[in-house]
Amino acid sequence: MLTPDAVLDALDAIGLHGDGRLLALNSYENRVYQMGMEDGPPLIAKFYRPERWSDAAILEEHEFVSELHAREIPVVPALSIRGGTLHHFRDFRFALFERHGGRAPELDDPDVLQWMGRFIGRIHAVGALAHYHNRPRLDLHSFGVEPVEYLLSNGFIPHELIEVYLGVAALALENVARCYERAGDVKTIRLHGDCHPGNVLWTDEGPHFVDFDDSRMGPAIQDLWMLLSGERADQTRQLADLLAGYEDFCNFNPRELHLIEALRTLRLIHYSAWIARRWDDPAFPSAFPWFNTQRYWQDRILELREQIALMSEAPLHV
Repeated sequence: MLTPDAVLDALDAIGLHGDGRLLALNSYENRVYQMGMEDGPPLIAKFYRPERWSDAAILEEHEFVSELHAREIPVVPALSIRGGTLHHFRDFRFALFERHGGRAPELDDPDVLQWMGRFIGRIHAVGALAHYHNRPRLDLHSFGVEPVEYLLSNGFIPHELIEVYLGVAALALENVARCYERAGDVKTIRLHGDCHPGNVLWTDEGPHFVDFDDSRMGPAIQDLWMLLSGERADQTRQLADLLAGYEDFCNFNPRELHLIEALRTLRLIHYSAWIARRWDDPAFPSAFPWFNTQRYWQDRILELREQIALMSEAPLHV
């Protein structure tokens, strides 16, 4: 068990000494702590969820973020301590990071969106230079087909809703496949992968991007669409502002606009399976008490029906 004593002992094992101040930070996937240090400012310790990533996959992400940091792109790399960024203690794997503060970006400000677009463009320009070999792709199977199979085979969908859910999910995935066909041969690159506003911290010097834990290969639009919100007209303006900055550093293939609602659909399906896979973790039933209720799955069915309609519409135009 990862107790406070175990966290402090893990730091001691690599020659770092905490002063006993330990603050658990909001993170469901991993266990993340702000650690007061005897000598120097606090550090952030991330203890990785067992069996999610291989060591090689974690190190690929560390190397990508370090590559971005070396090019002065505002990201937070894992610290190299005793010649490595990934450390082992008992059954735990962990990494240390400098603490960086910030506030949520004001995404209704066109200047903020252009600024973020410039940095995402820089991230993607570097991401396109090499490929991941140990981390998965974001695609129809990994984010759609496999999650549906997991939910069904592990009994999470109520019996009386199985037929309806599977029918709607199958139709949704057929529409995702059509969106990919309309997009054509889209290039996949190394992405942030989970570039929602909560993973962007804003300061007077601009944005910096944190938590590349979901980094994987995928289409560039994946790191842009989660920053869009509101009605279609609002999203069109926001996307235009993002791309105005993005294309200063990286070319954008407009055919990827066909993938926005497809990727949103895959994320919705994947999210349900993500919670289900971690349901044995005591933190999850308390954090998501509404999960796996009759109402939850009824809402997911309605949500997928709405996505089917949206995927049939023309894509955003910029």
